[in-house]
Amino acid sequence: MKKVLSFDVDQTLNVAKTPITLDVAKLLLRLLRADFLICPISGQKFDQFLVQIVDPLKKVGAEPADLRNLHLFVAQGTQYYRFGDKDWERVYNFPLTDAQVAEISSALETAARELGFWEEDKLKPGDEIIENRLSQVTFSALGQSAGTDEKYKWDPDCKKREKIVARAKELAPDFAYEIGGTTSINAFIPGMNKVFGMTHLMEELHVEKSDILYFGDMTQPGGNDYPVVMMGIDTITVRNHEDTSFALRGILGVVGALED
Repeated sequence: MKKVLSFDVDQTLNVAKTPITLDVAKLLLRLLRADFLICPISGQKFDQFLVQIVDPLKKVGAEPADLRNLHLFVAQGTQYYRFGDKDWERVYNFPLTDAQVAEISSALETAARELGFWEEDKLKPGDEIIENRLSQVTFSALGQSAGTDEKYKWDPDCKKREKIVARAKELAPDFAYEIGGTTSINAFIPGMNKVFGMTHLMEELHVEKSDILYFGDMTQPGGNDYPVVMMGIDTITVRNHEDTSFALRGILGVVGALED
């Protein structure tokens, strides 16, 4: 039996950039109480983990004792947070330098502008296309606050982002780029992807690859879940949170923790 259930976030646990549903939260809570270690790992920043995962869990009754089985691997696992005595505490962080952030940001913006994919006019007030997430820089074509339908329609086959990545690599070749979510590209120092995150997950939680089951929607080559597949970690590819829920109900049924 697996000890760790690890998840990509957008399109795996939720609709992109929205909180997990209360139904998903209830399933995760049952898994936490069945002594599974629940480990979301995503390119998003810490605050988004709180809004999208932790707050819904609290709404369905998660207590501090439950949250101690929840481990947040932020920015593809280059930052790690766990629940301490009273609140979340950061265990580690591997930030980019200011110069690295500037170089990546310039490459992504230049590439998007050259290709006609820089759509600043569509941003909502206060939103931004390029965001410094400390240990990575994330390009979100329509910003963080755009509607779900808009995001789904912008690049459903990833072709726009593939072109941006190809050009950004020419402009700033010392960095790695991965496609994630619906409109995003994550850029970082080579090796600081989910391989880095999952390796540190195993070290911090004292588990082996065979103890982990991973869920992700971007497991194809070039997707931000693909490095996990290449590590040899057992992986379930899902299309959406409904697929994930179906699988989680099966796991709960096996361990006898599924509600009647």
